[in-house]
Amino acid sequence: MPVVPSSLDCLLSLFAGAFSAPTFESFRMLVVGFVCRVGEHSVCGMLLGARLERCWHHSRGHAFFAYRKWCPDQLGLLLLGFVVARFVAADQPIKLAVDDTLFGRTGKQVHGAAWQYDGSVASGHGPKISYGNNWVILTVIVRLPFMTRAVSLAVLERLWRPDPDARAKSKAHGGVRRRKPNPEYPSKPVLAREMLDLVAALFPEREIELVGDSAYGTGAFRGLADRLTVTSRLKSNAKLYAPKPPPTGKRGRPAEKGKRLPTLGQIADDPQTVWEQTEVLRCGRAQTVRVHMFEALRYDTWGERPVRVVLVRGPNRTSGYDIALVSMNMRASAGAIIERYDERWSIEVCIEDAKQITGVGEARNRVKQAVERTVPFGLLCQSLTICWYALNGQAEKDVKHRRQRSRWYTKKRHPSYQDILSSLRRETIASQYLPATGRALNPQQISRLTPTLNTATG
Repeated sequence: MPVVPSSLDCLLSLFAGAFSAPTFESFRMLVVGFVCRVGEHSVCGMLLGARLERCWHHSRGHAFFAYRKWCPDQLGLLLLGFVVARFVAADQPIKLAVDDTLFGRTGKQVHGAAWQYDGSVASGHGPKISYGNNWVILTVIVRLPFMTRAVSLAVLERLWRPDPDARAKSKAHGGVRRRKPNPEYPSKPVLAREMLDLVAALFPEREIELVGDSAYGTGAFRGLADRLTVTSRLKSNAKLYAPKPPPTGKRGRPAEKGKRLPTLGQIADDPQTVWEQTEVLRCGRAQTVRVHMFEALRYDTWGERPVRVVLVRGPNRTSGYDIALVSMNMRASAGAIIERYDERWSIEVCIEDAKQITGVGEARNRVKQAVERTVPFGLLCQSLTICWYALNGQAEKDVKHRRQRSRWYTKKRHPSYQDILSSLRRETIASQYLPATGRALNPQQISRLTPTLNTATG
C-alpha cells in the first residue's frame, strides 16, 4: 500500500467532508496514483501509479468515478476557498479566467463525445475538427512567490454537449442557424455563467473579475451584480452605442441608449481620436503601447450596463489597431485592463500542461457520470500539485538542480510545472521508506567467521 506524504495529506484532508470514509480512502489513493503515474493516466494506470494493482480490483477505481456519491463542484469550491484564503489578499478582487478545450476520445458510446471544433490542431494540418469531449474550464488566477507570471488553478468544469438537432435546424433555414436555445444543451457562455454564479454565491461580499476571449463576451453575462465584472476581447463588428442620455422631460419612454457609434476601425482611423502612450506589463515584460479608451454601451449584449472600450496599437502604428478590449470595470485604467486581459494567457498554459504533462483526459471510461467526473478529477490533481509546491516546495534548490543537470539551460530562473510535478513525485517516493538506524555489529560473530573465510580463500 502506498503512503501519502503528510504534507500532501494535509491538503487532501480539506475534502474529507465531501466523501464517505471508504470513498475518501479511494480518493486519497487515486490522487497519489494519478500524480505518480508516468504512462497513460487511465483508471487502471492510476492503480499502477499507486502500486495498488495487486491489492485492489480495478472495479474499485472505476466505481469511484461511475457510481460513488461525490460532486466535482463541491471539491472545486472547497479548493477555491482554500486558494483564496491562502493566496489572495482580503482587499484584492478574485480573478477568474474561462476557456474551453477539446479532449480527444474514441468510440461511439462515449458520453457527450462528438465531432467538433478543435483549436489545438496546428495550421496546415487539415481542418480544425476532432472527435472528443469539449470542456468549459473556470480557473482562479493567483500570483505565487516562486513565479513571476500569473498561474491558473482549475477549480470548476462543465462538459459541453453540442445540440444534435442544431445542424438539421440550420439546414432547414438555408444554413442560417435560426433556432431557439435548447435548455438541455446550454451554450458554453451559459455554462461559464453557471460556474461564475457558484463562485459569487461562495463569496457574497468579494469583488470578482472574470476574463475570457471574445467567445465569452456574450449576453450570457447580462444582469451581473456590480461587484462582478467581465473583461474580454471585442470583435471588430461589435455594435456600440453612446451612454444613456439624461431624461429630456418629454412624454414617452426615456431612451435606454445613445446613438450608434462608428465601427472600431473607423474610430481608430478618425483624425480626432486621441491616442495616449502608456507602459504596461505584458507577458512579464514592460512594453510601451498607445491606447484610446472611451465609454459606451453594448446594449444588445449587456443591456444598460456601461463598459470601457480600449483600443491598443503599437507605438509605431499610424492606422487601425492591434486589439480591442472591453471591460465592465468602470474604475480600471486602460493599462489595468490590458494587463488584466494579458493574465488570461495563464489558462492556456494550464490547459496545455493538463494535456501534455499531467495526463488529463486520457481515461477511457464511457458512462455519463464517469465521463463527467474524470476530467475534473485530473484538473483537481494538477491544481493540488501546484498548491502543494507553493506550501512545501524548494524552488531555488530545484532550479539549481535542473541547471546543473542541463548545462545549456543557463537562463532558467523559476521552476516549471514539470519541476513541480517531479518534486511531488520524489516526496511521495521518499515517504514510502521510513528512516531507520543500522544494527550494531557483533565483533564476536565477525571473529568466528574470519578463520572460515581464510580457509576458503586459501
